[in-house]
Amino acid sequence: MSGFKKFLMRGNLVELAVAVVIGAAFSGLINALVADLITPLIAAVTGGRQPDFAKYKFTVNGAAFQYGDLVNHLLAFVIMAAVVYWLVVTPMTRLMSLFDRNKEATEKQCPECLSDIPVAARRCAFCTAELTTVPAAEKPPA
Repeated sequence: MSGFKKFLMRGNLVELAVAVVIGAAFSGLINALVADLITPLIAAVTGGRQPDFAKYKFTVNGAAFQYGDLVNHLLAFVIMAAVVYWLVVTPMTRLMSLFDRNKEATEKQCPECLSDIPVAARRCAFCTAELTTVPAAEKPPA
């Protein structure tokens, strides 16, 4: 029983549960955006009649294939993916690049074999080439 309690109290599980709840709420928001704003916008562009994609279907030998609901979900997915990309991924990438810019280099590339080696190395560990070291006073600014 204690192992199960430890499993439930792990940080990743709690974070995942919060992410699922937020994702479900976000999904509802995006579905409302598609139904209340995007679909009427399509109606305004295409001639004033608001399309109800959920009613679109075709039949083959009496079997009805309702593809309109798929169109609604596809629109919601594309919008959600775009919002996540522009509001989460892009700012996080920019923020991480700002943090990485101020890091001092700990490795350099061997001029002979192009392997990554420590900055203070005088000989490459991979190809054993002798390296010229630049004194600290002569190092160009990063």
